[in-house]
Amino acid sequence: MFIYAILLLILGLKRGKMNRLNKLDKHAQLTVFIILAIVIVGGIGIYFAFRQNLFSESVPKEFSEVYNYYLSCIDAETLYEAKILGKSGGYTESPGFSPGSSYMPFSSNLNFLGEGVPYWFYISGNGVAKEQIPTKDLMQEQLNNFFKKTFYCDFSKFENQGFEVSLGKINDVSTNIQSNFIKVDVNQDVSFKFGNSSWQSSSHTKEVKSNIGKFYDLALKIYNYQKQTLFLENYGVDVLRLYAPVDGTEVTCSPKIWVVNDVRKGLMDALEANIPAIKIKGDYYHLAKEENKYFVQDIGENVDANVNFMYQKNWPSKIDVYPSEDGIMKAEPLGLNEGMGILGFCYVQYHFVYDFAYPVLIQIYYNDELFQFPVVVLIDKNKPRKGLDSNALANAVPELCQHKNTRIKVSVFNTNLDPVPASINFKCLGTTCDIGTTSLINNNSVLEGYFPQCINGFISASADGYKTKKQMVSSVNENSFQIVLDRKYKLQLEIPIKSSEYAIVNFIKDNETSTFAYPEQREVELTEGQYEIKVYVYGNSEITLSADSSQKCVDVPKSGLLGVFGFNEQKCFAMDIPEQVISSAISGGGKTNYYIAESQLQEYSKIIIIPEDFGVPSKVEDLQANYNQIDSSNLDISFE
Repeated sequence: MFIYAILLLILGLKRGKMNRLNKLDKHAQLTVFIILAIVIVGGIGIYFAFRQNLFSESVPKEFSEVYNYYLSCIDAETLYEAKILGKSGGYTESPGFSPGSSYMPFSSNLNFLGEGVPYWFYISGNGVAKEQIPTKDLMQEQLNNFFKKTFYCDFSKFENQGFEVSLGKINDVSTNIQSNFIKVDVNQDVSFKFGNSSWQSSSHTKEVKSNIGKFYDLALKIYNYQKQTLFLENYGVDVLRLYAPVDGTEVTCSPKIWVVNDVRKGLMDALEANIPAIKIKGDYYHLAKEENKYFVQDIGENVDANVNFMYQKNWPSKIDVYPSEDGIMKAEPLGLNEGMGILGFCYVQYHFVYDFAYPVLIQIYYNDELFQFPVVVLIDKNKPRKGLDSNALANAVPELCQHKNTRIKVSVFNTNLDPVPASINFKCLGTTCDIGTTSLINNNSVLEGYFPQCINGFISASADGYKTKKQMVSSVNENSFQIVLDRKYKLQLEIPIKSSEYAIVNFIKDNETSTFAYPEQREVELTEGQYEIKVYVYGNSEITLSADSSQKCVDVPKSGLLGVFGFNEQKCFAMDIPEQVISSAISGGGKTNYYIAESQLQEYSKIIIIPEDFGVPSKVEDLQANYNQIDSSNLDISFE
């Protein structure tokens, strides 16, 4: 109406006063039009201010406080749900639980502080790589549904003041997650009454301050960057090579021994210390040293929120190392063996292969707002996993294990023919397949399942308290097998040697060797049976092997046509051996055959092995002499 009146005023001026305006000079005409423009603009401003005032007064003054309280309930409920979304990787409800397995220990959720956080990337229990990344639309849909179920607003404070409040059923909720706020539209009948006054409305809008949208966008950028570059896997490979034996050569005449559990612990300690050092390029941290730039990743923008990477030792992890036997990684020295005296020195060369997988939790936070999601980091045979195409997820189960078509029955007993619950694996051509666990049927521990077809494969049964037993089988035709497990007994190990010495003990039974490093390992696990026990004692030495240079010649096929017809020629090359210092050498030991009865294992708690003392070698010739004495020297075995 106000604009309409202004228009009439303009028209009136144009018609009624046109003659007068025509008499004005151009300057006066311009002045009049400027005044008219000011009046029009001012009038429009007054109109919209008046209109805004009318809008703000659409809720009567006496009900503004109670209605603002209602809007604050919408605000609080939305913030509460946004926090649930943030803590749970973008989910208010888990997308579905999938358990881990002995092959791969990761379920679909990471247990963090007693709550499950869905992985954005993980390897399932059957070895399938999976992604479960929520979209923003899914997050909004979950917010809508959760809001309808849980929204509550307590008006008792106002009801005590005489207000009558009526809330109808929530007909609809629509949320829109933006970078720094969430727009919430609620369709709910709300009516207030106080005395003779009343007011009602069914449409309510609230903008809730929240960084959930910003944090989600940043989380998605970090995840896609990780998916593209595998920077977490690359850090993992570096940790593996820095804190665990992988490849190496050492000049020594004693074997190198590592305990697998100690290597695992060292890797987990290293991950827990190093993972938090990873940063995303931004302004939320300060680098104390220039070399710490190694830990900074550039995702293409400067991040202003806090980003934290976390690993905890109590989280499920997979660390398998090959070769290893009974929890021991061993590398034998070369150079003292028969026929190798030409080398003139000893050395140990080793190469270990790791399958290494563990979770990393990525947290984005500011003040009390948090968004977090976990991913599984996978290192396969010492190398980062291959990047995943989100449309074609890889299958980590070996091909042999995917083709199980021969039905086999396996029964497991102990030496007293009592049933023993056991885990069953099948190995063929270097590939191991997890078959399952036995069940108690008619007082028998039995597994009936399908195995891959293989000639001269191995069924292995393992159970707590028993030594794992392997049995060669052919799984081409349907068959049944019985496996008898030997109970293991723990004994304290004592070898009386000097404080500067250490010993390597081999217990050899049924062509299987259990190796222990003393005094680092003072406990052994043994079963009843006939053993060949061999002990090598190493002491400190200061033997210097002089540098040597010689020429070696070998016959090689001649080049060209003559080589095809078997003609050879001699090629010679220089062989330079640098000066070496042997700091550890055999100073004692021995070998004996001994039958350990189960009654001894049950009755005693300690095994004492006394080796012969050869003396620390003082020259190169003594190295070989002491080594040769091992097989001709005896061991004294006793129990306490």
